[in-house]
Amino acid sequence: MHRNYSEKMDAEGLNQIVYSKNVIEFVAVASEFCRFAENVPRFPKREAIDYSRKILPLVYIKAVLLPPAETVLDDEIEKFVSEFDYNILLQKWVDKLGEDDTYHEVFEPGLPYSEDTLENSISENILDIYQDLKDFISAYSLGNEEVMNDAIVVCRINFEDYWGQRLVNVLRALHMLMAGGKNLDEADGKDGNANTDNNKTGWLDGLFNQDRDNNF
Repeated sequence: MHRNYSEKMDAEGLNQIVYSKNVIEFVAVASEFCRFAENVPRFPKREAIDYSRKILPLVYIKAVLLPPAETVLDDEIEKFVSEFDYNILLQKWVDKLGEDDTYHEVFEPGLPYSEDTLENSISENILDIYQDLKDFISAYSLGNEEVMNDAIVVCRINFEDYWGQRLVNVLRALHMLMAGGKNLDEADGKDGNANTDNNKTGWLDGLFNQDRDNNF
């Protein structure tokens, strides 16, 4: 890989971007979301839905606060989530949510108005978000500041153009499931014996308190 404009972005400038407070906090939240998404079989359905609606707003907030930057490499950064990985994890989410995976979409950008109700999938939206965040985390973790910088740029663009809208769409569906009075406690064989130790509500509570103290 070669730099596009090394004369414009020295090592100190890159360091200030890739290790800035907002980036580090986004990395922490994105990493937590990815760990949760990968371990969803260990959560009972209700806890999986509830944890999703708690962490997704944090992902959105921290993505909005990512600093503006420009790519410094000629080549595109590597993608880490394969189609196979995506489909395997997608099936785990579909199995977990069952009949509650499908929801009615109200608004879909780019499509003409139609009286026909659009259906969408919570699992697919979750996995679309996961794919971009996992690619970002994997590239950022390489420790190469040029790659880290470009991973931030790509993630920020994809958030604005793609998965940010999916996040707010699926958050509405998750809210309706939790607030709608539906019984989400039916346990299948996996849920009944689920280990919920990974439900890091303490981690979320700590991050909420930190954000309030720092006023974002």
